[in-house]
This record gives sequence, C-alpha cells and structure tokens, in this order.
Amino acid sequence: MAPALRSDPAALRGRIEDFLYFEADLLDEWKVEEWFALFAEGATYEVPPTGSDESDSASSLFYIADDYVRLRERVVRLTKKEAHSEFPRSQQRHMISNVRVIAVTDGVADVACNFVTYRAKRGVVDTYYGKHLYRIDCRTEPFRIRSKRSILSMDMLYPGKLTIIV
Repeated sequence: MAPALRSDPAALRGRIEDFLYFEADLLDEWKVEEWFALFAEGATYEVPPTGSDESDSASSLFYIADDYVRLRERVVRLTKKEAHSEFPRSQQRHMISNVRVIAVTDGVADVACNFVTYRAKRGVVDTYYGKHLYRIDCRTEPFRIRSKRSILSMDMLYPGKLTIIV
C-alpha cells in the first residue's frame, strides 16, 4: 500500500468523500459520460433486488448488473433522445452521507456510505435511499471505481421507476 494511504487515514477518507461528492455532482448535472469515466476498466455496477443485500448477480435477478461494457452501453442509451424514460431528462439530486472507509488493501479502498436520490419528472418526485458499497482504486489520479453496489433500503419499487442511476 502507498505510504500516504497508510499514514493518514483521515486524509484518505476526506479525499474519498470529495471523490464521491464529485460523482454525485456529475450525476446531478447529467454528465453521464464523465461519470462513466470514473470507472476503471473491468468495473461493475450493481443494484440488487430489495431485501437481498448479499445476492449474487450470477444467480439472482438484479435491477442492474452491469459489467464495464454494459455500463458503457447504458450511458450511451441514456444520452439518446430515444431514451424516452429520460427525455426530457428528469431532475435529480444525489445525497451522500456517513462515508466510511472499511478497509484499504494494496491501495484499493472498500468504502460504504448512505445515499438518498431524488428524481423529479412530470410533477412526480421519487425518492430512493439505501447504502452504496464501493471498491475504489486510490492509486490513480483521479481515483477510479472498481465496483459499485447500490443497496436499496426500500421494501419495493413501483413499476418503471428505476430509470436513473442511483
């Protein structure tokens, strides 16, 4: 592990928090191509079914189970006018709190944080909340996301309501 990562855990947590706030801001401003650039090649993005935190996407049906290629395709799709669910695009705000660095191994941090995402469109405001679990490569500048799992703390989703990136 890099000496700077080992010697000052509070500074590392602060840098990770700034990175997560930057990620949230990119999503709020619908800069999804720049958001995608935060992911390392080979990264994954998952949203498991509600009530199934420990599920494996290989054996369970997930709301989102994207590898790097599929995530890129999702971003391309969401930026097209043909993406009717997001054209015109919804207004969103992503809130991050309780950022915790769980462990750092060889410069890669396991990070957990709480989130609330608000989505407003056509007079309806949807609220999504839960916990993000990240693996963040802290050896690169900027940091890169190796994996992101967004665990919804909701007992159900209404049909057609997960058209955004939580």
